[in-house]
Amino acid sequence: MGIWAYAGRRLLQSILVLFLVSIATFALAHAVPGDPIEAILGERSAGNPEIRAAAERKYGLDQPVPLQYVYYMRNLFQGDLGESLSTRRPVMEDLQQFVPGTMELALAAMVFALVVGVPLGIIGAIYQGRWPDSLARFIALIGTSVPVFWLGLLALYVFFYRLHWLPGPGRLDTGMKPVDRITGMVTVDAILRGNWDVAKSSIEHIILPAVVLGSFALGIVARMLRSSLLAALGEDYVRTARAKGLSERSVVNGHAIRNAMIPTVTVLGLTFAGLLAGAVLTETIFSWPGIGRYSVQAALKLDYPALLGVTLFVATAYIFVNFCVDLVYGLLDPRIRLS
Repeated sequence: MGIWAYAGRRLLQSILVLFLVSIATFALAHAVPGDPIEAILGERSAGNPEIRAAAERKYGLDQPVPLQYVYYMRNLFQGDLGESLSTRRPVMEDLQQFVPGTMELALAAMVFALVVGVPLGIIGAIYQGRWPDSLARFIALIGTSVPVFWLGLLALYVFFYRLHWLPGPGRLDTGMKPVDRITGMVTVDAILRGNWDVAKSSIEHIILPAVVLGSFALGIVARMLRSSLLAALGEDYVRTARAKGLSERSVVNGHAIRNAMIPTVTVLGLTFAGLLAGAVLTETIFSWPGIGRYSVQAALKLDYPALLGVTLFVATAYIFVNFCVDLVYGLLDPRIRLS
């Protein structure tokens, strides 16, 4: 199968999955116990039949659920995700405001996971069975097993409250305003605008949440790379390279790591998409202005349009990243697209 046929097949599968996700999310959102009209208007106003009927007509809640879904999909294809029941703004505008914050945090977490996780995986494979390997595996185990909420609270207590090395929750120092928006990512915008005070404050505030969010990804990357590199070091081509008299560094860097990174690429893509979906707790703990906190507020207020918008964004990001990873993997290993 050629790469274009493979890409077309994967694209059709992705569209089907996204469609099924939209149906499931819409049905689950409407199955949640509670009264969205009461959450919007308050108990007293929601008890007035005329006010309730007007609100239900305004938000389309007076129609049967299947018909509501048809209208929602029709508007979705026109780029309209509906109006948030809590912010009273179009959901698309809310996502444009909050998504860059989550993207910035996820990118910082991914950088941390790569900078620390890749060396740990390599060290664990090279020094298999010795103390550096044990230390690398212990760090990876901590990253994948400690709950995010506990790690976040511990990080705040140690580095903010006790040691005062890093700032606490929030995006910037108190009283500091972000620069004019370009990308929506505060650090990037501050650097582009040349405002180094805001950039410094932004970097300091992103360190703790990025480390906490990226700890799980660090463990996954380190363990996957260690396992792949150990398998590569046992291959015939590596033994041949050693027999030619190449140094161990040349064997590892020039032959083994290149092949060990192929399965790790898949993990990296899916891990990044998982960071977007898993930012809810981290953003809540650190008062980070992203879609995680936005989705929590939407859930508490039974804000169906906002919940659907966030879910579809995360699902689309996850499927898109998975699609790209499949294409890269298919290019690197033709056996994948032939299977």
